[in-house]
Amino acid sequence: MKVKLVLIICVVFALVSGCAKPPIAEMDSAKEAVFKAESDEDVVRYAASTLARARDALRRMQVEADSKRYDAAKTYAAEAISNAEKAISEGKAGSNRVRDESASLLSGLRPAIDETARNINSARYRQLRLNYDQLNRELNNASDVTEQAEVDHAMGRYQEAMDNGRSARSIISGINEKITGVATGASAKK
Repeated sequence: MKVKLVLIICVVFALVSGCAKPPIAEMDSAKEAVFKAESDEDVVRYAASTLARARDALRRMQVEADSKRYDAAKTYAAEAISNAEKAISEGKAGSNRVRDESASLLSGLRPAIDETARNINSARYRQLRLNYDQLNRELNNASDVTEQAEVDHAMGRYQEAMDNGRSARSIISGINEKITGVATGASAKK
């Protein structure tokens, strides 16, 4: 009787311990999902915090699996996958937002350059005391920077396009401020 009881206990123990297996498929899927998110430039740029949560869930998954707490490891694997997918979605949305902002900024630069050229010519006609060679160099620089912004945008480098577009806009504003400052001073003297 004791032998049968020991044998039954051993069989039950073997069945119970044999059932507790690491969730290999889920863990592999989680690792793959996080790797995919890490490989996406838009995710790295626009969804870094969500990617960090995916990485953290992946780390916790491994800790739980190493501790043979497979249910918890499976839960963290699902969390890592969910966060990785969310990071990819956020990265795409961030990229689309910057692309649209870049396009909007760039659409106004060429007209602003043309208007600034007219302002320089008007100031010259009014014989305002300005360094016209310097203003034209600055305007040419703004045009060159705008061209680079347009190339960046066309190549999908939207953040660089935004940075160059803002720089061109700043140069244009500076030129117009110089003209306005001198024109206001000239009007006050009359």
